[in-house]
Amino acid sequence: MDKQQIQACGDELYQAMVDRKPVRPLTERFSDITIDDAYHISLRMLERRIEAGERVIGKKIGLTSKAVQNMLKVGQPDFGYLTDAMAFSQGEEMPISERLMQPKAEGEIAFILKKDLMGPGITNADVLAATDCVIPCFEVVDSRVENWEIKIQDTVADNASCGLFVLGDRAVDPRKVDLATCGMVVEKNGSIISTGAGAAALGSPVNCVTWLANTLGQFGIPLKAGEVILSGSLVPLEPVKAGDFMSVSIGGIGSASVRFI
Repeated sequence: MDKQQIQACGDELYQAMVDRKPVRPLTERFSDITIDDAYHISLRMLERRIEAGERVIGKKIGLTSKAVQNMLKVGQPDFGYLTDAMAFSQGEEMPISERLMQPKAEGEIAFILKKDLMGPGITNADVLAATDCVIPCFEVVDSRVENWEIKIQDTVADNASCGLFVLGDRAVDPRKVDLATCGMVVEKNGSIISTGAGAAALGSPVNCVTWLANTLGQFGIPLKAGEVILSGSLVPLEPVKAGDFMSVSIGGIGSASVRFI
């Protein structure tokens, strides 16, 4: 893809988000689109969000489970950027009916950094040393692509299908919990709908953050102190709508809940 096409696609996805009108998959229209092209498209989309007054507060990792990787026929995770407009607090209602089109919620562990991480060469020990705390989290992903008919290039271009997220109100030291074996229970409208464990995300959420630091480091992009890093879902995606209430509990860490309007 040339620069003009990349910019046009980024503008199209941004406008789709604003108008809440999904677009046809990019991979249907651009047979030559590469993952590198897709990341440049996502940066154009981010540029438009920043121009509109948003600021970057962190990053998210997607495609961390083998099931989703197999579905999209990829062998690697992806990443996107988090902005302040995506963040909600525990107990705050989340207006998905106004903001999102095809929302799906997933339980995750969020890392809050106290030191910069700049790859390559970052280890899991480096990640733990740089992490201030971990917090239970709901990420509510969304797709600007019709019917979630995405290939890896589509979701990468769409800022890794970022939507909104909510952090729980309890933070713990990551060195005081086994992040690979900690269990997760997700409830929707009072019923348990899924369970998972830290190992569902590349063997451990720490592995995910290490991957991200080293991947971004190749492009000269650091993970910064104070940033929120969403480390990837430990459970299947769950479609949600206005009126739903969800909670997630993670052994040794705590819980988070969100009501959708």
